[in-house]
Amino acid sequence: MMVIRPIRADDYPALYDMAVESGHGFTSLPVNDELLQRKINRSEDSFAKEVSKPGDEGYLFVLEDTETGFICGTSAIEAAVGLDDAFYHYHLGKVVHTSRALGVYNTVDILTLCNDYTGATELCTLFLREQRRLKHNGKLLSRFRFLFMAEFRERFSDRVIAEMRGVSDEVGNSPFWQWLEEHFFSVDFPTADYLTGIGQKVFIAELMPKYPIYVSLLSKEAQAVIGQVHAKTKPALALLQSEGFSTTGYVDIFDAGPTVEAKLEHIRTARNSRRLQVRVADVSGGQPYLICNCDRQNFRASWTHLHVSETSEEVNLPPDLAAALLLQDGDWVRLARL
Repeated sequence: MMVIRPIRADDYPALYDMAVESGHGFTSLPVNDELLQRKINRSEDSFAKEVSKPGDEGYLFVLEDTETGFICGTSAIEAAVGLDDAFYHYHLGKVVHTSRALGVYNTVDILTLCNDYTGATELCTLFLREQRRLKHNGKLLSRFRFLFMAEFRERFSDRVIAEMRGVSDEVGNSPFWQWLEEHFFSVDFPTADYLTGIGQKVFIAELMPKYPIYVSLLSKEAQAVIGQVHAKTKPALALLQSEGFSTTGYVDIFDAGPTVEAKLEHIRTARNSRRLQVRVADVSGGQPYLICNCDRQNFRASWTHLHVSETSEEVNLPPDLAAALLLQDGDWVRLARL
């Protein structure tokens, strides 16, 4: 059975392996022992912490095959970004150059450096290992986070964002960054990406151009990838779009990948989720559902087929699922249709 749970200290070897497998451009999983261990420690502290509003908490989860103990993937939620370190984006806007005397009217695209997403909740660190990309594993690893946020609403912002990985090749070359590197940074994309991943962001403020960049001045290759996603990221983008996320003109400062956003109350899985009381019983068949317990520190989530009445306040769960989710008769769950 596939079960989502909070990461633990003994998951470190699996997290390191996933950092290596994720490759270039996956900023939130750099191959760095100290940083990865710090992520685990911070997550454990965040789950234990009592909070009334979002702050500097980071919740890191793993997807485990309970039959083998194999860690199949990971995903995370940052409660509020940019509160300690600046959170940079480019915003794609327009300026108009016009002259009535000459009869000239030109609209020009520009990229402006900004910190507009400060305080937003971020979905991040989604990685499913190659051999486990089947059935509903990808949907579970992404969408369960909306159940978690709906259940523990006070811990998250109204505004939820996700940065989509932009275009880069197999060795980490980004057409967008190559132009910035040539004119401003003199640091290659994998190095800049790694430095950001380990929290060393001061070079951005020091070297990033302070004024808007005219898109027409970029190389044709750089212009072509603005707002485009990496081939391996297209399924993740489609899934978030189906949940109600959309682009609003913000792109990553390194690879120009798009950032998508939605209001928490408008996210489909969170909006349509229900809280029901558990009855442990032998059941089978039904419709596919995401389901989680309502215990923050011992959080568990999975997916299964269930019969759920629109009017009932209870749901029958088979004993093996109840055990995997640490549930007994009378406990509460939150669930939503897949």
